[in-house]
Amino acid sequence: MNRAILTSVAVTALIAATAGGFLLGRTHTKPSDANGMTVVTPANAQDSGKVIYYRDPDGKPLYSLIPKKTGDGRDYLGVLASADVSFDGPPVAETASATPSERKIRYYRNPMGLADTSPTPKKDSMGMDYIAVFEGEDRDDGSVKLSPGKIQRTGVKSEPAALRVIRTLIRAPGTIQLDERRISVISMRAESWVQKVADVTTGSKVTKGQLLMEIYSPAVASAAAEYVTTLNSKITSSEVAYGRGSRQRLMNLDIPEPVIVAIEKTRVIPIAIDWTAPRDGLVLERNVVEGMRAQPGEVLFRVADPSVVWATIDVAERDLGALAVGQPAAVKARGFPGRDFLGKISVIYPQVNKETRTGRVRIELANPDIALLPDMYVDAEINTGTQAPVVTIPDSAVLDTGSKQAVFVDKGEGRFEPREVKIGHRGDGYAEVTDGVVEGEVVVVSANFLIDAESNLKAALKGFSEAGAPQ
Repeated sequence: MNRAILTSVAVTALIAATAGGFLLGRTHTKPSDANGMTVVTPANAQDSGKVIYYRDPDGKPLYSLIPKKTGDGRDYLGVLASADVSFDGPPVAETASATPSERKIRYYRNPMGLADTSPTPKKDSMGMDYIAVFEGEDRDDGSVKLSPGKIQRTGVKSEPAALRVIRTLIRAPGTIQLDERRISVISMRAESWVQKVADVTTGSKVTKGQLLMEIYSPAVASAAAEYVTTLNSKITSSEVAYGRGSRQRLMNLDIPEPVIVAIEKTRVIPIAIDWTAPRDGLVLERNVVEGMRAQPGEVLFRVADPSVVWATIDVAERDLGALAVGQPAAVKARGFPGRDFLGKISVIYPQVNKETRTGRVRIELANPDIALLPDMYVDAEINTGTQAPVVTIPDSAVLDTGSKQAVFVDKGEGRFEPREVKIGHRGDGYAEVTDGVVEGEVVVVSANFLIDAESNLKAALKGFSEAGAPQ
Protein backbone atom coordinates (compact mmCIF):
# COMPACT_ATOMS: atom_id res chain seq x y z
CA MET A 1 0.00 0.00 0.00
CA ASN A 2 2.76 2.48 0.93
CA ARG A 3 4.66 1.55 -2.17
CA ALA A 4 1.69 2.31 -4.41
CA ILE A 5 1.25 5.71 -2.79
CA LEU A 6 4.93 6.60 -3.32
CA THR A 7 4.72 5.58 -6.96
CA SER A 8 1.67 7.78 -7.51
CA VAL A 9 3.40 10.82 -5.93
CA ALA A 10 6.45 10.37 -8.17
CA VAL A 11 4.34 10.22 -11.32
CA THR A 12 2.43 13.38 -10.32
CA ALA A 13 5.69 15.31 -9.71
CA LEU A 14 7.04 14.19 -13.07
CA ILE A 15 3.89 15.43 -14.88
CA ALA A 16 4.03 18.78 -13.06
CA ALA A 17 7.68 19.29 -14.00
CA THR A 18 6.99 18.47 -17.63
CA ALA A 19 4.03 20.90 -17.75
CA GLY A 20 6.10 23.67 -16.17
CA GLY A 21 8.85 23.30 -18.76
CA PHE A 22 6.29 23.34 -21.55
CA LEU A 23 4.65 26.52 -20.21
CA LEU A 24 8.06 28.14 -19.71
CA GLY A 25 8.96 27.42 -23.32
CA ARG A 26 5.66 28.96 -24.55
CA THR A 27 6.26 32.04 -22.44
CA HIS A 28 9.60 32.76 -24.18
CA THR A 29 8.50 31.83 -27.70
CA LYS A 30 5.80 33.96 -29.40
CA PRO A 31 4.27 32.57 -32.59
CA SER A 32 4.17 34.68 -35.70
CA ASP A 33 2.17 34.58 -38.95
CA ALA A 34 3.46 34.45 -42.51
CA ASN A 35 4.10 38.22 -42.52
CA GLY A 36 6.36 38.04 -39.44
CA MET A 37 3.78 39.83 -37.23
CA THR A 38 3.64 38.50 -33.67
CA VAL A 39 0.22 36.89 -33.09
CA VAL A 40 -1.49 34.88 -30.35
CA THR A 41 -4.48 32.65 -30.19
CA PRO A 42 -7.29 32.92 -27.63
CA ALA A 43 -5.65 30.07 -25.70
CA ASN A 44 -2.38 31.91 -25.07
CA ALA A 45 -3.59 35.56 -25.18
CA GLN A 46 -3.05 36.02 -21.43
CA ASP A 47 0.61 34.93 -21.68
CA SER A 48 1.51 37.15 -24.64
CA GLY A 49 0.64 40.71 -23.52
CA LYS A 50 -2.22 42.97 -24.64
CA VAL A 51 -4.18 41.93 -27.76
CA ILE A 52 -5.65 44.93 -29.59
CA TYR A 53 -7.51 43.02 -32.35
CA TYR A 54 -7.72 39.69 -34.16
CA ARG A 55 -6.96 39.01 -37.82
CA ASP A 56 -7.65 36.22 -40.29
CA PRO A 57 -5.07 33.38 -40.04
CA ASP A 58 -4.71 33.27 -43.86
CA GLY A 59 -3.71 36.93 -44.12
CA LYS A 60 -7.00 38.09 -45.63
CA PRO A 61 -8.16 41.65 -44.81
CA LEU A 62 -10.60 40.39 -42.19
CA TYR A 63 -10.40 41.66 -38.60
CA SER A 64 -12.32 41.41 -35.35
CA LEU A 65 -12.17 43.13 -31.94
CA ILE A 66 -13.15 39.89 -30.16
CA PRO A 67 -11.97 36.28 -30.55
CA LYS A 68 -13.45 34.70 -33.65
CA LYS A 69 -13.23 31.56 -35.77
CA THR A 70 -12.99 31.08 -39.52
CA GLY A 71 -15.59 29.22 -41.52
CA ASP A 72 -13.57 25.98 -41.20
CA GLY A 73 -13.26 26.31 -37.41
CA ARG A 74 -9.78 27.84 -37.06
CA ASP A 75 -9.11 30.63 -34.54
CA TYR A 76 -8.38 34.20 -35.64
CA LEU A 77 -4.87 35.32 -34.70
CA GLY A 78 -4.50 37.98 -32.01
CA VAL A 79 -2.25 40.97 -32.79
CA LEU A 80 -0.35 42.58 -29.91
CA ALA A 81 -0.14 46.34 -29.46
CA SER A 82 3.64 46.16 -29.77
CA ALA A 83 3.38 44.32 -33.08
CA ASP A 84 0.81 46.58 -34.77
CA VAL A 85 1.94 48.93 -37.56
CA SER A 86 2.02 52.54 -36.34
CA PHE A 87 3.05 55.89 -37.85
CA ASP A 88 2.91 57.80 -34.61
CA GLY A 89 6.05 56.40 -32.99
CA PRO A 90 6.03 54.40 -29.76
CA PRO A 91 2.79 54.10 -27.80
CA VAL A 92 1.98 56.80 -25.33
CA ALA A 93 2.29 54.42 -22.40
CA GLU A 94 5.85 53.46 -23.39
CA THR A 95 6.89 57.12 -23.82
CA ALA A 96 5.41 58.04 -20.48
CA SER A 97 7.12 55.16 -18.72
CA ALA A 98 10.44 55.94 -20.42
CA THR A 99 10.64 59.50 -19.12
CA PRO A 100 8.27 59.73 -16.15
CA SER A 101 10.22 62.56 -14.56
CA GLU A 102 10.46 64.74 -17.71
CA ARG A 103 6.86 64.70 -18.98
CA LYS A 104 3.68 65.03 -17.00
CA ILE A 105 0.31 63.82 -18.19
CA ARG A 106 -2.30 66.58 -18.06
CA TYR A 107 -5.34 64.50 -19.00
CA TYR A 108 -6.54 61.68 -21.24
CA ARG A 109 -8.62 62.24 -24.39
CA ASN A 110 -10.96 60.01 -26.33
CA PRO A 111 -9.08 57.85 -28.88
CA MET A 112 -11.80 58.40 -31.52
CA GLY A 113 -11.49 62.21 -31.38
CA LEU A 114 -14.71 62.80 -29.44
CA ALA A 115 -14.92 65.75 -27.07
CA ASP A 116 -14.52 63.57 -24.02
CA THR A 117 -11.61 63.73 -21.58
CA SER A 118 -10.70 62.12 -18.30
CA PRO A 119 -8.20 63.04 -15.57
CA THR A 120 -7.39 59.33 -15.08
CA PRO A 121 -6.71 56.42 -17.46
CA LYS A 122 -9.91 55.14 -19.00
CA LYS A 123 -11.33 52.92 -21.77
CA ASP A 124 -14.05 53.77 -24.26
CA SER A 125 -17.06 51.61 -25.09
CA MET A 126 -14.98 49.55 -27.53
CA GLY A 127 -12.27 48.83 -24.99
CA MET A 128 -9.71 51.24 -26.45
CA ASP A 129 -7.47 53.15 -24.04
CA TYR A 130 -7.79 56.91 -23.80
CA ILE A 131 -4.76 58.77 -25.19
CA ALA A 132 -2.56 60.68 -22.75
CA VAL A 133 -1.96 64.39 -23.39
CA PHE A 134 1.32 65.63 -21.94
CA GLU A 135 2.32 69.08 -20.82
CA GLY A 136 3.61 71.16 -23.70
CA GLU A 137 1.44 69.41 -26.30
CA ASP A 138 -1.41 71.92 -25.88
CA ARG A 139 0.33 75.26 -25.63
CA ASP A 140 -1.60 78.42 -24.98
CA ASP A 141 -0.12 80.19 -28.03
CA GLY A 142 -2.72 78.62 -30.31
CA SER A 143 -0.22 76.49 -32.25
CA VAL A 144 -1.02 72.95 -33.32
CA LYS A 145 1.35 70.00 -32.85
CA LEU A 146 1.07 66.99 -35.16
CA SER A 147 3.07 63.79 -35.10
CA PRO A 148 5.21 62.89 -38.13
CA GLY A 149 2.90 59.98 -38.89
CA LYS A 150 -0.19 62.18 -38.98
CA ILE A 151 1.59 64.75 -41.15
CA GLN A 152 2.49 62.00 -43.60
CA ARG A 153 -0.98 60.47 -43.68
CA THR A 154 -2.83 63.77 -44.14
CA GLY A 155 -0.51 65.00 -46.90
CA VAL A 156 0.58 68.26 -45.26
CA LYS A 157 2.81 70.30 -47.59
CA SER A 158 4.50 73.64 -46.97
CA GLU A 159 6.03 76.33 -49.16
CA PRO A 160 7.94 79.53 -48.32
CA ALA A 161 6.51 82.96 -49.14
CA ALA A 162 8.40 84.49 -52.06
CA LEU A 163 8.54 87.63 -54.20
CA ARG A 164 6.53 87.37 -57.42
CA VAL A 165 4.80 89.61 -59.93
CA ILE A 166 1.06 89.04 -59.66
CA ARG A 167 -0.72 88.83 -62.99
CA THR A 168 -4.41 89.44 -62.36
CA LEU A 169 -6.60 89.23 -65.46
CA ILE A 170 -10.11 90.59 -65.72
CA ARG A 171 -12.02 88.73 -68.40
CA ALA A 172 -15.24 90.20 -69.77
CA PRO A 173 -17.38 89.83 -72.91
CA GLY A 174 -18.38 92.61 -75.27
CA THR A 175 -19.19 93.64 -78.82
CA ILE A 176 -17.53 95.69 -81.55
CA GLN A 177 -18.98 99.12 -82.30
CA LEU A 178 -18.04 101.73 -84.88
CA ASP A 179 -16.21 104.86 -83.80
CA GLU A 180 -18.92 107.52 -83.64
CA ARG A 181 -16.41 110.13 -84.80
CA ARG A 182 -15.78 108.28 -88.06
CA ILE A 183 -19.33 108.13 -89.43
CA SER A 184 -20.62 110.52 -92.13
CA VAL A 185 -24.17 111.04 -93.36
CA ILE A 186 -24.90 112.38 -96.84
CA SER A 187 -28.16 114.34 -97.13
CA MET A 188 -29.39 117.35 -99.07
CA ARG A 189 -29.99 120.79 -97.59
CA ALA A 190 -32.41 121.77 -100.29
CA GLU A 191 -35.03 120.03 -102.37
CA SER A 192 -33.24 117.95 -105.01
CA TRP A 193 -33.71 115.25 -107.64
CA VAL A 194 -31.37 112.32 -108.16
CA GLN A 195 -30.40 112.04 -111.80
CA LYS A 196 -27.84 109.24 -111.55
CA VAL A 197 -26.43 106.89 -108.92
CA ALA A 198 -22.95 105.38 -109.09
CA ASP A 199 -22.34 101.65 -108.85
CA VAL A 200 -22.17 101.76 -105.07
CA THR A 201 -24.21 99.53 -102.77
CA THR A 202 -24.49 98.85 -99.08
CA GLY A 203 -21.23 97.26 -97.91
CA SER A 204 -19.13 98.70 -100.72
CA LYS A 205 -15.77 100.24 -99.92
CA VAL A 206 -15.40 103.82 -101.04
CA THR A 207 -12.58 106.34 -100.96
CA LYS A 208 -12.72 110.01 -100.21
CA GLY A 209 -13.78 111.96 -103.36
CA GLN A 210 -15.31 108.91 -105.11
CA LEU A 211 -18.49 109.73 -107.06
CA LEU A 212 -21.69 108.56 -105.38
CA MET A 213 -24.49 110.30 -107.36
CA GLU A 214 -25.51 113.23 -109.56
CA ILE A 215 -28.24 115.52 -108.30
CA TYR A 216 -30.15 118.53 -109.62
CA SER A 217 -31.38 121.19 -107.24
CA PRO A 218 -33.00 124.51 -108.22
CA ALA A 219 -31.60 126.11 -105.07
CA VAL A 220 -28.09 124.97 -105.92
CA ALA A 221 -28.41 126.12 -109.50
CA SER A 222 -29.64 129.55 -108.37
CA ALA A 223 -26.73 129.95 -105.94
CA ALA A 224 -24.25 128.83 -108.59
CA ALA A 225 -25.69 131.32 -111.10
CA GLU A 226 -25.39 134.14 -108.58
CA TYR A 227 -21.78 133.23 -107.89
CA VAL A 228 -20.90 133.09 -111.58
CA THR A 229 -22.57 136.47 -112.16
CA THR A 230 -20.57 137.95 -109.33
CA LEU A 231 -17.35 136.57 -110.76
CA ASN A 232 -18.14 137.81 -114.30
CA SER A 233 -19.36 141.32 -113.32
CA LYS A 234 -16.86 144.09 -113.97
CA ILE A 235 -18.30 146.06 -111.07
CA THR A 236 -18.47 143.39 -108.37
CA SER A 237 -15.67 141.08 -109.47
CA SER A 238 -13.14 143.37 -107.87
CA GLU A 239 -15.11 143.46 -104.63
CA VAL A 240 -13.97 140.55 -102.52
CA ALA A 241 -16.94 140.86 -100.17
CA TYR A 242 -19.48 140.25 -102.95
CA GLY A 243 -17.75 137.14 -104.16
CA ARG A 244 -17.24 135.89 -100.64
CA GLY A 245 -20.95 136.08 -99.89
CA SER A 246 -21.97 134.19 -103.01
CA ARG A 247 -19.42 131.49 -102.36
CA GLN A 248 -20.60 131.15 -98.78
CA ARG A 249 -24.15 130.51 -100.02
CA LEU A 250 -22.91 127.52 -102.02
CA MET A 251 -21.02 126.25 -98.99
CA ASN A 252 -24.15 126.58 -96.86
CA LEU A 253 -25.91 124.27 -99.29
CA ASP A 254 -23.13 121.73 -98.59
CA ILE A 255 -21.89 121.75 -102.17
CA PRO A 256 -18.63 119.70 -102.38
CA GLU A 257 -15.50 121.85 -102.50
CA PRO A 258 -14.31 120.41 -105.84
CA VAL A 259 -17.58 121.56 -107.47
CA ILE A 260 -17.14 125.13 -106.16
CA VAL A 261 -13.54 125.22 -107.41
CA ALA A 262 -14.69 124.00 -110.85
CA ILE A 263 -17.33 126.81 -111.03
CA GLU A 264 -14.63 129.39 -110.20
CA LYS A 265 -12.38 128.10 -113.00
CA THR A 266 -14.94 127.51 -115.75
CA ARG A 267 -17.45 130.27 -114.84
CA VAL A 268 -20.13 127.77 -116.00
CA ILE A 269 -23.34 127.08 -114.12
CA PRO A 270 -23.59 123.26 -113.65
CA ILE A 271 -26.93 121.61 -114.32
CA ALA A 272 -26.15 118.48 -112.26
CA ILE A 273 -23.85 118.37 -109.27
CA ASP A 274 -21.48 115.42 -108.70
CA TRP A 275 -21.80 114.33 -105.07
CA THR A 276 -18.76 112.50 -103.74
CA ALA A 277 -17.84 110.45 -100.65
CA PRO A 278 -16.64 112.61 -97.76
CA ARG A 279 -14.25 109.95 -96.36
CA ASP A 280 -12.73 106.53 -96.88
CA GLY A 281 -14.88 103.74 -95.48
CA LEU A 282 -17.77 101.37 -95.96
CA VAL A 283 -21.23 102.24 -97.17
CA LEU A 284 -23.55 101.36 -94.31
CA GLU A 285 -26.74 102.69 -95.91
CA ARG A 286 -27.88 103.53 -99.45
CA ASN A 287 -31.36 105.02 -99.56
CA VAL A 288 -31.23 106.53 -103.04
CA VAL A 289 -32.41 105.46 -106.51
CA GLU A 290 -32.29 107.25 -109.84
CA GLY A 291 -35.05 109.79 -110.44
CA MET A 292 -36.14 110.05 -106.84
CA ARG A 293 -36.94 113.30 -105.12
CA ALA A 294 -34.72 113.97 -102.10
CA GLN A 295 -36.15 116.10 -99.35
CA PRO A 296 -33.91 118.28 -97.16
CA GLY A 297 -32.42 116.28 -94.31
CA GLU A 298 -33.26 112.87 -95.78
CA VAL A 299 -30.40 110.39 -95.35
CA LEU A 300 -29.20 109.26 -98.77
CA PHE A 301 -25.90 107.59 -97.83
CA ARG A 302 -24.20 106.66 -94.56
CA VAL A 303 -20.45 106.03 -94.76
CA ALA A 304 -18.24 104.86 -91.86
CA ASP A 305 -14.49 104.47 -91.49
CA PRO A 306 -13.85 101.07 -89.71
CA SER A 307 -10.05 101.41 -89.54
CA VAL A 308 -10.48 102.18 -85.82
CA VAL A 309 -13.30 100.55 -83.85
CA TRP A 310 -14.50 100.34 -80.26
CA ALA A 311 -14.79 97.22 -78.15
CA THR A 312 -17.59 97.89 -75.69
CA ILE A 313 -16.99 95.56 -72.71
CA ASP A 314 -19.32 94.75 -69.81
CA VAL A 315 -17.16 94.42 -66.68
CA ALA A 316 -18.46 93.05 -63.38
CA GLU A 317 -19.15 95.70 -60.78
CA ARG A 318 -16.62 94.22 -58.33
CA ASP A 319 -13.78 94.69 -60.89
CA LEU A 320 -14.45 98.31 -61.82
CA GLY A 321 -12.23 99.66 -59.03
CA ALA A 322 -9.17 97.97 -60.55
CA LEU A 323 -9.59 99.67 -63.94
CA ALA A 324 -8.22 103.01 -65.13
CA VAL A 325 -8.13 104.91 -68.40
CA GLY A 326 -5.01 104.05 -70.38
CA GLN A 327 -4.63 100.46 -69.16
CA PRO A 328 -3.64 98.04 -71.94
CA ALA A 329 -6.10 95.38 -72.97
CA ALA A 330 -6.17 92.42 -75.32
CA VAL A 331 -9.33 91.56 -77.24
CA LYS A 332 -10.00 88.15 -78.76
CA ALA A 333 -12.60 87.78 -81.49
CA ARG A 334 -14.47 84.52 -81.60
CA GLY A 335 -14.24 84.57 -85.37
CA PHE A 336 -10.41 84.78 -85.29
CA PRO A 337 -9.14 82.22 -82.73
CA GLY A 338 -5.51 82.66 -81.71
CA ARG A 339 -5.35 86.32 -82.74
CA ASP A 340 -5.12 89.18 -80.24
CA PHE A 341 -6.21 92.74 -80.99
CA LEU A 342 -4.33 95.10 -78.70
CA GLY A 343 -5.69 98.41 -77.45
CA LYS A 344 -6.16 100.66 -74.43
CA ILE A 345 -9.07 101.65 -72.24
CA SER A 346 -10.30 105.03 -73.49
CA VAL A 347 -13.52 105.49 -71.50
CA ILE A 348 -15.07 104.00 -68.35
CA TYR A 349 -18.75 104.88 -68.56
CA PRO A 350 -20.08 106.51 -65.37
CA GLN A 351 -23.03 104.17 -64.84
CA VAL A 352 -23.80 100.59 -63.85
CA ASN A 353 -26.49 98.39 -65.32
CA LYS A 354 -28.87 97.77 -62.43
CA GLU A 355 -30.06 94.47 -63.92
CA THR A 356 -26.72 92.83 -64.77
CA ARG A 357 -24.60 94.74 -62.19
CA THR A 358 -21.96 95.46 -64.81
CA GLY A 359 -20.19 98.60 -65.91
CA ARG A 360 -19.34 99.47 -69.50
CA VAL A 361 -15.77 100.05 -70.64
CA ARG A 362 -14.64 101.24 -74.06
CA ILE A 363 -11.43 99.94 -75.63
CA GLU A 364 -10.10 101.52 -78.84
CA LEU A 365 -8.69 99.03 -81.33
CA ALA A 366 -6.83 99.48 -84.60
CA ASN A 367 -8.59 97.58 -87.39
CA PRO A 368 -6.55 98.13 -90.56
CA ASP A 369 -7.67 94.96 -92.34
CA ILE A 370 -11.36 95.42 -91.37
CA ALA A 371 -11.33 92.06 -89.54
CA LEU A 372 -13.45 93.38 -86.68
CA LEU A 373 -16.99 94.09 -87.82
CA PRO A 374 -19.78 95.96 -86.04
CA ASP A 375 -21.74 93.89 -83.46
CA MET A 376 -19.13 91.08 -83.50
CA TYR A 377 -18.80 89.27 -80.15
CA VAL A 378 -15.39 89.57 -78.48
CA ASP A 379 -13.72 88.68 -75.15
CA ALA A 380 -11.42 91.14 -73.45
CA GLU A 381 -8.53 90.47 -71.05
CA ILE A 382 -7.32 93.37 -68.91
CA ASN A 383 -4.21 92.95 -66.78
CA THR A 384 -4.66 94.66 -63.40
CA GLY A 385 -1.84 92.91 -61.53
CA THR A 386 1.21 94.36 -59.80
CA GLN A 387 4.07 95.85 -61.78
CA ALA A 388 6.75 95.16 -59.13
CA PRO A 389 7.41 91.88 -57.25
CA VAL A 390 5.46 91.48 -54.01
CA VAL A 391 5.38 88.89 -51.20
CA THR A 392 3.09 86.09 -52.33
CA ILE A 393 1.84 82.71 -51.13
CA PRO A 394 -0.18 80.06 -52.98
CA ASP A 395 -3.94 80.60 -53.02
CA SER A 396 -4.45 77.22 -51.35
CA ALA A 397 -2.63 78.44 -48.23
CA VAL A 398 -5.30 81.04 -47.42
CA LEU A 399 -8.18 80.10 -45.12
CA ASP A 400 -10.91 82.64 -45.87
CA THR A 401 -13.66 82.98 -43.26
CA GLY A 402 -15.38 85.82 -45.09
CA SER A 403 -14.46 88.56 -42.62
CA LYS A 404 -10.76 87.72 -42.37
CA GLN A 405 -8.04 85.50 -43.85
CA ALA A 406 -5.54 83.29 -42.05
CA VAL A 407 -2.69 80.90 -42.81
CA PHE A 408 -0.82 78.21 -40.91
CA VAL A 409 2.88 79.00 -40.51
CA ASP A 410 5.09 75.91 -40.36
CA LYS A 411 7.35 76.38 -37.30
CA GLY A 412 9.10 73.03 -37.75
CA GLU A 413 9.06 69.80 -35.72
CA GLY A 414 5.39 69.26 -36.51
CA ARG A 415 4.20 72.54 -34.98
CA PHE A 416 1.93 74.92 -36.93
CA GLU A 417 0.97 78.44 -35.89
CA PRO A 418 -2.29 80.02 -37.14
CA ARG A 419 -1.77 83.62 -38.20
CA GLU A 420 -4.11 86.28 -39.56
CA VAL A 421 -3.00 87.90 -42.83
CA LYS A 422 -4.17 90.62 -45.20
CA ILE A 423 -4.52 89.66 -48.85
CA GLY A 424 -4.08 92.00 -51.83
CA HIS A 425 -4.07 91.07 -55.51
CA ARG A 426 -4.69 87.50 -56.63
CA GLY A 427 -3.65 85.85 -59.86
CA ASP A 428 -1.89 82.87 -61.45
CA GLY A 429 -2.70 80.75 -58.39
CA TYR A 430 -0.96 83.13 -55.94
CA ALA A 431 -2.13 85.79 -53.51
CA GLU A 432 -0.31 88.94 -52.44
CA VAL A 433 0.27 89.22 -48.66
CA THR A 434 0.28 92.83 -47.51
CA ASP A 435 0.54 92.00 -43.79
CA GLY A 436 1.09 88.97 -41.57
CA VAL A 437 3.77 86.99 -43.44
CA VAL A 438 7.21 88.08 -44.60
CA GLU A 439 9.38 86.70 -47.38
CA GLY A 440 10.88 83.32 -46.52
CA GLU A 441 8.34 82.25 -43.89
CA VAL A 442 7.00 78.77 -44.59
CA VAL A 443 3.23 78.36 -44.82
CA VAL A 444 1.06 75.26 -45.20
CA VAL A 445 -0.32 74.94 -48.74
CA SER A 446 -1.97 71.52 -48.55
CA ALA A 447 -4.23 69.86 -45.95
CA ASN A 448 -4.50 73.12 -43.99
CA PHE A 449 -8.20 72.49 -43.48
CA LEU A 450 -7.30 69.25 -41.67
CA ILE A 451 -4.89 71.18 -39.44
CA ASP A 452 -7.64 73.70 -38.79
CA ALA A 453 -9.97 70.86 -37.78
CA GLU A 454 -7.29 69.43 -35.50
CA SER A 455 -6.82 72.88 -33.96
CA ASN A 456 -10.55 73.24 -33.30
CA LEU A 457 -10.67 69.73 -31.83
CA LYS A 458 -7.78 70.38 -29.47
CA ALA A 459 -9.33 73.67 -28.41
CA ALA A 460 -12.57 71.88 -27.61
CA LEU A 461 -10.76 69.12 -25.73
CA LYS A 462 -8.80 71.68 -23.77
CA GLY A 463 -12.02 73.45 -22.85
CA PHE A 464 -13.57 70.20 -21.68
CA SER A 465 -10.49 69.28 -19.68
CA GLU A 466 -10.35 72.65 -17.97
CA ALA A 467 -14.06 72.52 -17.21
CA GLY A 468 -13.77 69.04 -15.75
CA ALA A 469 -10.52 69.58 -13.88
CA PRO A 470 -10.78 69.45 -10.08
CA GLN A 471 -10.83 72.88 -8.39
